[in-house]
Amino acid sequence: MTQTVTETMLRALPAPDAPRERKLKKTWSDVAFNVWGVLVMLFLFAPIIVIVIYSFNTGRLLVSWDGFGFDAFATILVKPAIQSAVIVSLQTALFAAVIATALGTLAGIAMARHPGKWTWWFLGLLLMVSVTPEIVDAVALLPWFVWLGQDMGIGMFNNGLVRLSVGSSLFATAVVSYIVRARLIGQDANLEEASSDLYAKPFTTFRKVTLALAMPAVLAGFLLAFTLSLDNTIVAAFVQVSGSTPWPVYVLSAVRSGLRPEIAAVSTIMLLLTLVALALVALVLKRAGDSATEIARTMTGG
Repeated sequence: MTQTVTETMLRALPAPDAPRERKLKKTWSDVAFNVWGVLVMLFLFAPIIVIVIYSFNTGRLLVSWDGFGFDAFATILVKPAIQSAVIVSLQTALFAAVIATALGTLAGIAMARHPGKWTWWFLGLLLMVSVTPEIVDAVALLPWFVWLGQDMGIGMFNNGLVRLSVGSSLFATAVVSYIVRARLIGQDANLEEASSDLYAKPFTTFRKVTLALAMPAVLAGFLLAFTLSLDNTIVAAFVQVSGSTPWPVYVLSAVRSGLRPEIAAVSTIMLLLTLVALALVALVLKRAGDSATEIARTMTGG
């Protein structure tokens, strides 16, 4: 008797209680790559782990372990020099983040919404800012600030906090530009066109539509700019003035007399601030509906 097509297909299906296929065993190459990945992670994070552990050292010097305690964190509260350096660094990071976010947001929107040949030239300039060694930026910024503050008589550029904020915002501005551009390129411009068709003013469209679409990237860029501006050591060492010593420069000068555990304690606190900022960046982008891949692409400006 000739079998029907349906019967043939049903017989070809596996039985309901057929045992599942065993998982393929890992090859030696899989094991080797896993071990290599662990070694790479240890190589990258071992110094950070060590500095966190030594922040709880009760010894006089950082490299001399005497016992576990919170003395180093308590020392921060009684040393005005450390407090002043940390406050200057936080203020610098905040002001630099504001400058970088304002400039970078406008640049990112312009590149995404008004593309052309100029965009690639501008991206090239941003890339130049990103890859230029910090020592070059520092050497260039110092005479420029002196010329603006003394020769041109613009007193604000004689202020150490202004110098530090402007100098720290250079690289951060490029980062924010990349992030905002990457965010808006994936967004359709139909909403902005519809707003214009409904006779909304250009500024209203920018504020209520364009900026709203870019806001997750703007917030992410602000937080990243803040963290990037915390450790701009080379530029800070060149452009600082007396009375405005940031934390990286303080640590650099403390190396000559020997690092103390309170240096590691403040470093641990700043590490926690950085991790919190990065977590907030991921949270903001996730709440905006981005996937893990999109979050990584936005944060890297891809």
